[in-house]
Amino acid sequence: MTTALEVDTDPAEVGFDAGRLARLDRRLARWVDDGQLPGFLVTVARHGRLVHVGRYGSRNVEEGLPVETDTRWRIYSMTKPVTSVAAMMLYEEGAFELSDPITKWLPEFADTRVYVAGSAQKPVTQPQVEPIRVRHLLTHTSGLTYGFHHASPVDAMYRAAGHEWGTPAGADSAEVCRQWAAIPLVFQPGSEWNYGVSTDVLGRLVEVVSGLPLDEFFEQRIFRPLGMTDTSFGLREGDDVDSLARLYSAVPGQPGGAPTGFAPLDAMGTAAHRKPAFLSGGGGLVSTAADYLRFAELLRRGGSYDGGRLLNARTIAYMTRNHLPGNADLETFGRPLFAETPLRGVGFGLGFSMVIDPVRYGVLSNVGDYSWGGAASTAFYVDPVEDVTVGFYTQLLPSSTLPIRNYLRSLVNQALID
Repeated sequence: MTTALEVDTDPAEVGFDAGRLARLDRRLARWVDDGQLPGFLVTVARHGRLVHVGRYGSRNVEEGLPVETDTRWRIYSMTKPVTSVAAMMLYEEGAFELSDPITKWLPEFADTRVYVAGSAQKPVTQPQVEPIRVRHLLTHTSGLTYGFHHASPVDAMYRAAGHEWGTPAGADSAEVCRQWAAIPLVFQPGSEWNYGVSTDVLGRLVEVVSGLPLDEFFEQRIFRPLGMTDTSFGLREGDDVDSLARLYSAVPGQPGGAPTGFAPLDAMGTAAHRKPAFLSGGGGLVSTAADYLRFAELLRRGGSYDGGRLLNARTIAYMTRNHLPGNADLETFGRPLFAETPLRGVGFGLGFSMVIDPVRYGVLSNVGDYSWGGAASTAFYVDPVEDVTVGFYTQLLPSSTLPIRNYLRSLVNQALID
């Protein structure tokens, strides 16, 4: 497994054309030069060999600090695959079945109602017909949501309770879950797909089942074995604040048009300068490209790493299959939400999305390519067909601002020559 963020192989040795691969950097750099992206770092590896590291622009535009290979990034929802791996490690130990109701460990969800009609102020609800099960958390079919969606009256209830882009100050994971359990579900568990706080609740489940705070479980069971020394919930005491890229928000252009620039988002960004009260399994980690490459390579290798094994290869294969009923895609089974990439031709497994129909997806890709990304436009994917891992890092909210993830796939795949 790659241990540092240094190119260790001539691209041609593993079937890449270096000249074609340079097209990736040129396309990404154009967004920087046009003032739409502060800076970026991108990694491409094949057969476990790092063949390309591209970086350009600034990690802090105002201070003139460039993107470095050891820059730290808020990876937000790229935390979710880590939490999903943690849960499946416990599953492999026989701690639970995927069909188990989560009320075995989180009894507060036993009485959670389900929204049927009405407003956020006067909702009409009904009891759960199907309880929330562990698999519902892993597949985002639990009925939980996010306050920032602005798509349902339930989303407004989340916002009213202090859950939009953060959680109430001082509330830990146990308290946050109690607050969510007091708000209705968007739909009956298992009946639809909706992106939400499911993985945060899964992180709390990991804590209760393992008896460890989530940061300690991650450190002991995942980060230390993999050598992920720069990944944590917020910066740690003694970490250099300047190593963390500044967070920016896109400045909207004309309706339906491209953004005109970006502006610092320090009110939200400085939250990552310290360990938070709530250890968010859905979005709380900061990391480096080198660290997350180790995690992506763990997945590519079927759960093994140079010193041992975290998961069985069959478990990884099961996690990265489409678990939506009838092999449906997200456009068919999911709720209509904003999306960084098309929802058509894309399924969802236990912690990852995956391409199930490249033609319907509309992007040069392979069946079984699985991925996820973060709110600040970070992204990664693993392509088992080509044996490729790709990581992309920047700090621009929202992640739907630019079509970065589509370009990553098309420009990496067009550079393959074997």
